[in-house]
Amino acid sequence: MSEQEKGCCCPAEEEEERLAHGHKTKVRSEEEYKNLIHRLSRIEGQVRGIRGMVEKNAYCTDILVQVAAVNAALSAFNRELLENHIRTCVKRDILAGREDTIDELMVTLQKLIK
Repeated sequence: MSEQEKGCCCPAEEEEERLAHGHKTKVRSEEEYKNLIHRLSRIEGQVRGIRGMVEKNAYCTDILVQVAAVNAALSAFNRELLENHIRTCVKRDILAGREDTIDELMVTLQKLIK
């Protein structure tokens, strides 16, 4: 199975080009891609539902409960994305001797923990 099929970050031969443009990318497996997009679509639908509740003057508590559900869905999305990132990108970079990836991960975790 190739690195792309495993859902790993860009293969090593793409590393120089990807960094030369000043941004990083990741090649995701079809399964990971579909799962993340599905979760985001559900979240998007929930947010549209909240907007509809506000437009229809729904009771505050009912809206707040739906907002809490969206927050929980976003947290679940973050956990899944972070786990995939650690198992693929971070693991690959550490095995390749790129210790700066740990610093990048720590900055990301600090932002998520706020």
